[in-house]
Amino acid sequence: MTDILVAKNLKKKFGQLVAVGDLSFEVKQGEILGLMGPNGAGKTTVFNMLTGVYMPDHGNIIFQGKDITRDPPAKRCRLGIGRTYQIPRPFEKMSVFENLLVCTVHGGGLSERLAKPLVDDILNLIGLFGRRNDQAGAMTLLDRKRLELGKALATQPKLILIDEVAGGLTEKESEHLLSIVKQIQQQGVTIIWIEHILMMMSEGGVDRLLCIGEGARSLICGDPGEVMCSPEVEECYLGVEEEA
Repeated sequence: MTDILVAKNLKKKFGQLVAVGDLSFEVKQGEILGLMGPNGAGKTTVFNMLTGVYMPDHGNIIFQGKDITRDPPAKRCRLGIGRTYQIPRPFEKMSVFENLLVCTVHGGGLSERLAKPLVDDILNLIGLFGRRNDQAGAMTLLDRKRLELGKALATQPKLILIDEVAGGLTEKESEHLLSIVKQIQQQGVTIIWIEHILMMMSEGGVDRLLCIGEGARSLICGDPGEVMCSPEVEECYLGVEEEA
């Protein structure tokens, strides 16, 4: 498989805080790459650099063979990079359908005429077609998470960055969202997925798993089962027992 995205030697500091020290990785076309690490390791900062919210202090981001390191967020969106947010923030006074329509027209650049059938397809995929006229502000957390995935899809991305979409959900609800994510992958969309619910990362959820430590140091990347059982991950999450 070819690489759809390559991150080279990314660095980002906020004052004296090193949020991302020197991170390099690649994402294969069509795969789901899991990104895991303890709180404060720099995962969301990495997402913000990939989407253009933050410019890296050093390093390069290559998307589909083009250097997009200095491109603004809107241009990256039009090129095919979408994302979700850990805390869903729908347009609460709009309907579910209107939320997706806004994203399709303004994020994806389609006319309303062309956008409407795409919105219907997305509603079917995320399981909200029957609630298309409901006000988004009155939705349950699960349905807000579904809508968050739908909003990312509405820009017709080639790559989606998913930020802890299963947070706050029950095991059954998380499994439901995992099935939606796998359907998105089956449509040819590549995914980078941050998740603290390790079950989502290890039980058929991702194709490869990248574990980072403090300052977004790359610790290990590879088969999810092997990564989860590695001493690097054990040390990262549990620490090293000091000798007496």
